[in-house]
Amino acid sequence: MKKQVRFVLRHVVLLLLAVIWLVPIVWLVVTSFSGYKGINTAHFFPQTWSLDNYITLFLKPDSVVQYKAWFTNTLVIAIFTCIISTILVLMVAYTMSCLRFKGRKGLMSFSIILNMFPGVLSMIAVYFILKSLGLTNSHVGMIIVYSAGAGLGFLIAKGFMDTISVSLREAARLEGASEAQIFWKIVIPLSKPIIVYTVISSFLVPWGDFVFAKLILNSGISQDWTVAIGLYNMLNKSLINKYFSIFCAGGVVVSIPISILFVIMQKFYVEGITGGSVKG
Repeated sequence: MKKQVRFVLRHVVLLLLAVIWLVPIVWLVVTSFSGYKGINTAHFFPQTWSLDNYITLFLKPDSVVQYKAWFTNTLVIAIFTCIISTILVLMVAYTMSCLRFKGRKGLMSFSIILNMFPGVLSMIAVYFILKSLGLTNSHVGMIIVYSAGAGLGFLIAKGFMDTISVSLREAARLEGASEAQIFWKIVIPLSKPIIVYTVISSFLVPWGDFVFAKLILNSGISQDWTVAIGLYNMLNKSLINKYFSIFCAGGVVVSIPISILFVIMQKFYVEGITGGSVKG
């Protein structure tokens, strides 16, 4: 009897938490189809339904809404960051997992400790460095910063590579393979789950970032903004009553690519996380 009561209570709590989590998302989606442009707090579901908000995003840009440009900027930054970061993470993970050299453990410990410090603390220093190099208000500067510390996030990938059989690498060395050949032809093909996990993780950072993007892209030219900055601008007091429903539509659209990516690669993503947690 006690087990049944605990079972019911546990699922009631989970259901309540699920509802609390889903209500804002559902409200965002239904509001994006609202015919009323401002915030309608009197009704959860719109009284009139319309596709005008999505049409405005892509077909009717104005001085406030430059969504296609924002989306393109964000996508370009995210793709280049993803490629560079993934390469750096995998290389560092292979080095720490498969190679043995003096100071390896100390370097690993130092990297882990350094990675614990929040990046927000260094943003002002990073901003002035980029300013001195003329890279503020530059997508290239953002890609460099997003990718620069990627190698410090090697721990999960290293844990996965620790599970790959050492005998495979030793056999390859006996056949005369170089470390680069072992990395590209043996380790990488066996590391598909952790590669998928690294790709998604690297893509998510610039895709949803607001704080650093707002700090760097401060010229006021709206076409240079990312999606996060553009959507935030719609919540300005002078604009929110006219653009809130469009803001909701933009929030729905920006979530679609990453949601599709998660659904397609979910199996590999889970395998990457669980495989990377086997060894440290």
